Parts: sequence; C-alpha cells; structure tokens
Amino acid sequence: MTRAIEHTQHCTTMEDVRRYIDALDDVLVPLLVTRGGYMTQAARIKQSDSQVRDEERIEAIVARVRARAVQEGGQPDVIEAIYRSMMEAYIAYEHREFARLRTPEGQP
Repeated sequence: MTRAIEHTQHCTTMEDVRRYIDALDDVLVPLLVTRGGYMTQAARIKQSDSQVRDEERIEAIVARVRARAVQEGGQPDVIEAIYRSMMEAYIAYEHREFARLRTPEGQP
C-alpha cells in the first residue's frame, strides 16, 4: 500500500508548493463541510447539551488519527494538533446548533 507521504510531489518553486496546497484545500474543504453536516445531525440526536463534549470520544479520535498519521508517513504530533483544534471548533459549532435546533424558529 502506498503511504500518503509518497504522493507528495517534488517542487522547485513556491508557486509549485502553493499550487499543490491549493489543490489539496479544494479536496479538504468539501470533506470538512460534510463533517460539519454530521455535527448538525449529532446536535439533533443528542438529548442534552452536556452530551456535546465527549472527552472519551475526543481521545479515541486522537489515538486513531495519530496511528493513521504514522501509517501514512506523517507527523502524529502535527495531526493531533490539527484534529484537536478542528474538534474544538466543531464542538463550539455543535453547541450553537444544539441551541438553534431547540428554538421555535430553528426546529425542522
């Protein structure tokens, strides 16, 4: 199996680097939007605002993505930092969605 790090193209200019990063962002953004859609569904399904932050789930995700980073030839500390930041942003979003979905104008 080819590791993700092996897909990194050799660049000779910053323009090359930026072009590849922009192309990756074009793939990442739709995936993150989809992930956000699942956060809205989680906010709908959970019965209590106190269920939004699940420390056990956070640590399970961190362990899983750290291992995946190693498998793919990446830096687990960097991946962990990215995921923790992303999860904090999504937890804040889910709290807002939880409240919005329980107001008269926010109910489906």
